Amino acid sequence: MTEFDVVTLGDTDHPTVGETVPSFTRPLVTEEFWEDRSLAEIYADSPVLLVFHPMDGAFPSTYMYDTLASRGIDSHAGIKLVGCSISTPYAHAELLRSTEIDAALFSDPANGVAEQFDIVNDLDGMAGISEPRPAVFLIDTDGSVLYDWVASEWPEFPEYDAIADAIAAL
Repeated sequence: MTEFDVVTLGDTDHPTVGETVPSFTRPLVTEEFWEDRSLAEIYADSPVLLVFHPMDGAFPSTYMYDTLASRGIDSHAGIKLVGCSISTPYAHAELLRSTEIDAALFSDPANGVAEQFDIVNDLDGMAGISEPRPAVFLIDTDGSVLYDWVASEWPEFPEYDAIADAIAAL
């Protein structure tokens, strides 16, 4: 069994319920292709569940998406599930092929989107390396936050029942 220390993460000033999410454009990856897309283009059509996750291949990322899929959150008719991490489009395509998740993933290797959302996780013992801390935002078609959850320690996973409840309230 792998042992690890639980790390308390600092406070954030991330977007909260009622606030508008930051605007960004990055490569959006599906199993078949990727193209530059803005988050605003996606939420203009339907609400978006935006999931920030650690780099692909890490257990927490796979676990988060497998849990979302097992609860049917990825295929809820009223939303689009979109992820974001520092992984490359190639790694994202592999993650999508290796899981049962119905999602598209933003590739953000420089972690600039996490900086805009104020959810950067500076990796312990890795100078100059960061990734987004686990976070979930349910975004309405006007860009406002309907639900937010951001990890306060590492590792920590989203409150899946609360996500499902927020989606059901749409």
